[in-house]
Amino acid sequence: MGEQKVSIMQGGTAMQRFVRNLLRDVQALEYMLENEMFETSPMRIGAEQEMVIVDSRTFKPACINMALLNKMKQYDWVGTELAQFNLETNLSPRVFTGTCLSDMDKENRMYLDMIRAKLKPMRADICLTGILPTLRKGDLDMRNLTPNQRYRALMQAIDSQSSNSTYELNLSGIDELSVKHDSPLLEACNTSFQVHLQVTPDTFVPMYNMAQALAAPIMAIAANSPIVFGKRLWHESRIALFQQALDIRSTHDHMRERSPRVSFGTGWLDKSLVEIYKEDISRFRVLLAGDTEEDSIAVLQEGGIPRLRALQVHNSTVYRWNRPCYGISENGMPHLRIENRVLPAGPTTTDAIANAAFWLGAMIGMGHTYKDIRTRVSWEDVRDNFAKAAQFGIDSAFNWFDDKKISACDLVLHELLPMAKQGLELRGVAAADIDKYLGTIEQRARDHMNGARWQLRTFTKLIKECTRDEALTVMTAAIVKNQWKDIPIHKWTMPELADLDDYRPSKLRVEEFMETDLFTVQQDDIIELVAEMMDWRKIRYMPVEDAQGNLCGLITSRLLLRYFSRKNRFNGKEATTVKDIMIATPTTVGPDMTIIEAMRTMRQNRIGCLPVVKGEELIGIITEMDFLRISARLIERLEK
Repeated sequence: MGEQKVSIMQGGTAMQRFVRNLLRDVQALEYMLENEMFETSPMRIGAEQEMVIVDSRTFKPACINMALLNKMKQYDWVGTELAQFNLETNLSPRVFTGTCLSDMDKENRMYLDMIRAKLKPMRADICLTGILPTLRKGDLDMRNLTPNQRYRALMQAIDSQSSNSTYELNLSGIDELSVKHDSPLLEACNTSFQVHLQVTPDTFVPMYNMAQALAAPIMAIAANSPIVFGKRLWHESRIALFQQALDIRSTHDHMRERSPRVSFGTGWLDKSLVEIYKEDISRFRVLLAGDTEEDSIAVLQEGGIPRLRALQVHNSTVYRWNRPCYGISENGMPHLRIENRVLPAGPTTTDAIANAAFWLGAMIGMGHTYKDIRTRVSWEDVRDNFAKAAQFGIDSAFNWFDDKKISACDLVLHELLPMAKQGLELRGVAAADIDKYLGTIEQRARDHMNGARWQLRTFTKLIKECTRDEALTVMTAAIVKNQWKDIPIHKWTMPELADLDDYRPSKLRVEEFMETDLFTVQQDDIIELVAEMMDWRKIRYMPVEDAQGNLCGLITSRLLLRYFSRKNRFNGKEATTVKDIMIATPTTVGPDMTIIEAMRTMRQNRIGCLPVVKGEELIGIITEMDFLRISARLIERLEK
């Protein structure tokens, strides 16, 4: 779960002291590698399960992780994550053999059941998905940051390094999302199932390169993060969202290359894992310092094993999708791990372990088959494959070994699954485990179905039948229901609106409900243009804005009727442009108002439209038709 005792790095002598410790940690690591001090057996695996806490009635985020953890103080396997609606559990390291996979599955399910039992009286539940569909931009307010020294320091450190006052998220898929946010808490959207594989110093380089090559097909078959803020984007939107959430770079006139702190890497590993640490220290400024200092060289001289605290802290602020990890085993010997961070949480525990089994088996099988994969595929193809998998998931087509062009499903079925099976057999994994978990992956590929594709199909179906918020709520309710039945994703059916017994939109905010695909005019446009546009688009209200997007007024169908009935005159004067007839100061609302308050405002003012503004900027509109749609759906539910 990371080093918690940290502080923001302010520079000066504190910075110099920490950097010296960081450099000594690298020297100590090189010494330990040269003198073969690392544990080489047994090979172990482990995992971290992240999750979102949701309100069991609305299926929106519930910011209660601290209250929950207060009820679970006796357990050291559960802890906080960045936002107060997140949790993380650490699964026990176990030897990679026998029933290790089913044992990990049972432990994961047991932990989740224990958490769920504690959440039930709090009217909450947990959801396993890469990005929660019902998550709203307002949920990422800094007030919802978990009150933890490390998280607070990390947010402050990123802010201090950023040259921008806002963080931007720009993604295009079926829909398009372009939004600004005032903090890097956007990162809290992401939840994953992080799998660890212990490797030896001698095998780290080839195994790490294999992890890089496997990242794309593994992510493609496991993708489960296609919807952000109600928009259908990349199949694994976590990849872009995480990078952009922590991206402190700014644009310049010259094309100087600057690496993001979240990245896939810049090339193959060549001789030693130390290359990764040296590159990350060279490329990225120190953000945090550990409050507990350690002279790692002195520890070695005294016959001890250093914890490499400074290196651990810096490594925790550079986010590679395949991350090197250093640790000390219970026997006191240091060990090395590769942490796979590309896998999203969910959709079920069976699916999560199936993803892990596929990756772990493929790693061993590929290592058995190929001595050095760099001779079979270029770094550029591997990097390109990763970008394709994030965008298109199970629909991707890859450039594979020996310049072969192959679809994700065919690659999984015909090459990687046999390799993964061989790898698990070489580790002595139980046949029943191999059949169950790799069989789950095989069926996904044959049915062309994973979590991302299910969500995209489901949401596209539901959005034609109800409001966006109700569609997201119905879908999230179905995810939670199916995950507790532990039905693998390839067997899920699409939900119906009637499957959700109780839909509660009363606390819905205007920003979740408003129409943002707006047709607008400007003050000097001719009135005939407005009339034609409103007729073409079948709309009754037309906002008037200036060139900067600020609201200037409002045109209604009633105003147009009055204008045309009086033969091009308005209030007794000649009228030709929008400015001559518009309502100059329309009643408006802000994005944080609830729809109940918005309805009351419309009723009290006897109006049928409310432009939504933030400051003076026009950001959306709601009309009586929007409320009619919600009311009709609620009446239909009551009838049923």
